[in-house]
Amino acid sequence: MRKLLDNAKRANGGDGLKVHLQTQQEVKLRMTGMALSVIRNDGFLALYNGLSASLFRQMTYSMTRFAIYETVRDKLAKDNKGPLPFYQKVLLGAFGGFTGGFVGTPADMVNVRMQNDVKLPAHLRRNYAHALDGMYQVLRQEGLKKLFSGGSMAASRGALVTVGQLACYDQAKQLVLTTGVLSDNIFTHFLASFIAGGCATFLCQPMDVLKTRLMNSKGEYRGVGHCAIETARLGPLAFYKGFVPAAIRLVPHTVLTFVFLEQLRKYFGIKVLA
Repeated sequence: MRKLLDNAKRANGGDGLKVHLQTQQEVKLRMTGMALSVIRNDGFLALYNGLSASLFRQMTYSMTRFAIYETVRDKLAKDNKGPLPFYQKVLLGAFGGFTGGFVGTPADMVNVRMQNDVKLPAHLRRNYAHALDGMYQVLRQEGLKKLFSGGSMAASRGALVTVGQLACYDQAKQLVLTTGVLSDNIFTHFLASFIAGGCATFLCQPMDVLKTRLMNSKGEYRGVGHCAIETARLGPLAFYKGFVPAAIRLVPHTVLTFVFLEQLRKYFGIKVLA
């Protein structure tokens, strides 16, 4: 639990910049300019708007996908008496991530709104006090359906990022160990998790852009397809808006997650065949 909380705190500043960049209709500010603009107008702590929602999202989304992937993978590996083939890791990661993404959608949507508030004029800000207040306000004012707005994108993104993180981490670690150059140590864990973080960022960024736009919308998009078309009109690189802050957030997050996870496995004597 401490690992999830620490990772959420570290990620939230970069996550806020990513949201600000992704919700621009036109490229007006780059990452540094956006950060300076937020700090100048609302103070340094504004970069951490939505921290409570980010923590709550980690407690729903991440715990669900890790629980599904790790539990089923270990069961299948035990039955097979060896590592799973890569395609099975991909399918399992996609299922776990899709489920986790859907479960975490309400907290994710509130997180996006809280982070984007600093860009809005004072009279248009939602001013949620914290994650639970945000979800209550959405439920009361906009209904249950709105609470899961962007759920399909969040679930799809969850599937892709979990494939990139968990499946690619297991596979990268397996490939590194089979070379015989490195043993199962912290450097191997760092290398495999760094590769996995890069894969996850590249795979999920287009979905992340669409998810952010849908969650932050006020009815301007008729659905996922319409949002994708409107984004595509800005050019193909529009689907990779915020890629640098996303990588700055996700790669260290992935590295820290798996380095800590492997140390916990070592401490508790848990062996992984996959």
